[in-house]
Amino acid sequence: MQIACVGGGPAGLYFSILTKRRRPQDEVTVHERLPADADVGWGVTFWADFLEDLRACDPESAGAIADHSVRWSGGVCHVAGEVVTRGGDEGYSIARRTLLDILGARARALGVRMIHDQEVSRSAQLPGADVIVVAEGAGSRLRQSQQPKFGTRITEGRNRFLWLGTDRVFESFTFAFVPTDTGDWLWCYAYPFSDGLSTFIVECSEAAWRALKLDALDREETLRLLERCFAEPLRGHALQCRAEEETGTGLWRTFRTITNDSWHARNMVLLGDAAHTTHYSIGAGTRLALQDASALSSALADHADGRADGGADLGAALGAYELRRKQELRRAQAAAHYSARWFEDFARYARLSPERLFAVLGQRHSPLLPHLPPALGYHVHHGLTAFPALRNLRRWAGHRLATTLHTGSAPASAAVPASRGPAVTREGVGPKR
Repeated sequence: MQIACVGGGPAGLYFSILTKRRRPQDEVTVHERLPADADVGWGVTFWADFLEDLRACDPESAGAIADHSVRWSGGVCHVAGEVVTRGGDEGYSIARRTLLDILGARARALGVRMIHDQEVSRSAQLPGADVIVVAEGAGSRLRQSQQPKFGTRITEGRNRFLWLGTDRVFESFTFAFVPTDTGDWLWCYAYPFSDGLSTFIVECSEAAWRALKLDALDREETLRLLERCFAEPLRGHALQCRAEEETGTGLWRTFRTITNDSWHARNMVLLGDAAHTTHYSIGAGTRLALQDASALSSALADHADGRADGGADLGAALGAYELRRKQELRRAQAAAHYSARWFEDFARYARLSPERLFAVLGQRHSPLLPHLPPALGYHVHHGLTAFPALRNLRRWAGHRLATTLHTGSAPASAAVPASRGPAVTREGVGPKR
């Protein structure tokens, strides 16, 4: 088969790697609109079990990723001058540029052809491709050219956010909530991803954004104001903003939740953010995209093996991939929906003590919280975690409610799982997987 992958991000590169490993005879070409050395993004987070998944798929690239990642553990929350800390599992982070270099080198070693500085906006530009994999992100022009066939829907979030970096190297996943003179709040998520840099994401409500006149400040004015607001967690270090973060609408963006009724049309198939976006507050975007890549590569190989012509039953392969991933994504998408909603409704929780705020923050993906008074929400979740059986019941009930609210129907099978005793949790520590 001739496979054209449009987009040289982690999803597209990983799909190419796994496809060439499974079927070396396939011709795989990656088309990327940016130069090979483009400096894009900051850091990517993941957990140890995801690294094990990568090792099972391709040990060589997984080993390189592990070698170039930094480790951190626990969580810290700054709230109006007070600091709360919690222990937690060990997390990993890697610079996005480093991740792309590792995956790109591995793809080329396996025989993947790489073409940079090429914008592909129409399928007619790829006349010889048996399969066109659309992996160029949320703003995919190729997907937009076929939007009616995919049934694309885009929902804008209410909050404003800005993706920055800093030379302050954090030792734990760090949150900071800062009240302003206008009565509004700013907050950040920060985590290390290299020996000398950390990601620093700032978010606020639309009202705070306008009250602080952040809509009118230029880049340098914005950075200086935010450095003053977050002086405590930054400890005198500077914030950095890369040129590509600035769009036609300025530095600040709203999060776009993208869904598609269908993930494939004829020989085109969507992958990663082109197919679905997952709010950054659960830290799972890259993980889910690479899982998409693995599932698509498996589906194409499974439906091609044994065919005399070396091709695949394309409709069956793409349909199997879509069905599998939509089912697997349901829970993560529900968690992301409620996590984003928690931050959009942050004013509800701002009066909690720092300890309780951090505890509730760790449960922000729960579908129960929006329906409980903030203080009661803390007591309910805190109490349930004390007893294994009740904790298990809460997970079961939360999953059923998340599925019902997010998809409009309860899961077909929903037996209460048996208690397995105490469980390790990441309550209050960084993004959930």
